[in-house]
Formats: sequence, C-alpha cells, structure tokens
Amino acid sequence: MSRLNFPISNIPDRTSKPRNSGLTMVMDKGLSLREAEDMISVSSDYVDIVKLGFGTALVTPNVEKKIALYKEAGIPVYFGGTLFEAFVIRNQFNEYLKLLSKFKLEYAEISDGSITMDHDKKCEYIRSLAKHVTVISEVGSKEEGIIIHPNKWIEMMTKELEAGVWKVIAEARESGTVGIFKASGKAHVLLINRILSKVPAENIIWEAPQKAQQAYLIKLIGANVNLGNIAPNETIALETLRVGLRSDTFFQYLDK
Repeated sequence: MSRLNFPISNIPDRTSKPRNSGLTMVMDKGLSLREAEDMISVSSDYVDIVKLGFGTALVTPNVEKKIALYKEAGIPVYFGGTLFEAFVIRNQFNEYLKLLSKFKLEYAEISDGSITMDHDKKCEYIRSLAKHVTVISEVGSKEEGIIIHPNKWIEMMTKELEAGVWKVIAEARESGTVGIFKASGKAHVLLINRILSKVPAENIIWEAPQKAQQAYLIKLIGANVNLGNIAPNETIALETLRVGLRSDTFFQYLDK
C-alpha cells in the first residue's frame, strides 16, 4: 500500500485509483470552496467520487468553481439522485441532460427514492443517460418503514446493471436508517446477504454513513468494499477502518 507513511506488516492490499472496487464515495452537502480544498489536500488519494447531495447543486454558491476544484484533483463529481427526480417529476428530463452538458459532468445518478416510478421507465432513463455519461443508479426507498423484499432488491439491481449502470447504490440515506439498515442503524443482515448471493459486491456501492455500518461491511466483504455517503471529514478515518488501524477492525487482518 504505497500511501503508507512507514512500513507495518499485515495491512491488506488496497486498490489504487482509478478503482473499480474499494471505492469511497463522499457526500458533499454544501461544503465551501475552502472546505472542499481542505478535504482534497488530505483525502484526494482516498476519495474516488463526490456526490453533491440531494438537490444542493441547485442552491450551492460557486458550484461551478467547486466542480472544477474536484475535477482538477482527479475526483469525478455528480449530482444527487434527488435532483434527477426533481427534474423528472416536472417533465424536464431534457433540461437535466442539458445541465449535465453545461457542467461537463461525466457521471450521473438515477434514483426513485422520493418519487414513484415504473421500474421499466427507470431502466429507460438509465439506457438514455448511459449514452452520454457513466450512470450510477440507486435502489431502495428513502422512507422509513418501507420494506422491499430481498428478491425485489436483487431483481431491480440486476435489471439496472443490465440496462447499463456502472454501479448500483444500496440506499441508506445520509442518516443510515433506511433501506439496507434499520431505523436503529443496525444492518438488515438477511437482506444484505441475500443481495450478495446474487449481485457481485464490486457492482454495489453501499451507503454507510455510520462508523459501525462501515465496520460491518468491511468485516463482511473486505477492505475493498465500495462505501458511500461518507462525510468529507471521515475519509481518513474510514481508510484506517478499512486497513485494520482502528479498534473496530483491529484484529481483522492479524495472523490468527
């Protein structure tokens, strides 16, 4: 692992950028330009992609400058899926395409966590967007208490991957209390294991904003699990969790 400042044994191999697995997706919910610069200065090696959360891109000052900052650091940026939904429900999908072109974005997220959308229609949007950008889709409801059967999760993820998405996101929101996690923040173990039995782990980005959730998924899948909705100031802490340099995963890679 070339980014280590000094040698130490029993550290798992981490993938290097540009990564296809071991991704860290950071959620920017309204960082200032200076805060974005600060994050880049210490975390650019560990951040693979940045989501401008939900609809923040519409109201964030200097959003073009912020996008340019990330791109100059080699970190792709995309708008949160809620913004896509906001355009779709207003019958402004073509305007959304123009927006992606205006900001020269190479990634886009398609979700239906806030609106009701026929799944075949969602896959149509995926196929349409995939002609222009790399598509990330999101599966799962943002509403607490809504339970989707594991077979339905698997079916939707599989169809969206077949429609052309790069990665599919397993919904948990920025709170980590819906979707693949319970209201308490605990994992829906059966659901996660069922998904993994049918969908390759490298194709999934698991939203896991809480440390315990990150540790659970690292122990289950390994250091190179794809994790999303990570807070900007938690990227270094997450990397230590990945490689066993934090108490939650300390014994994960030591010789038995």
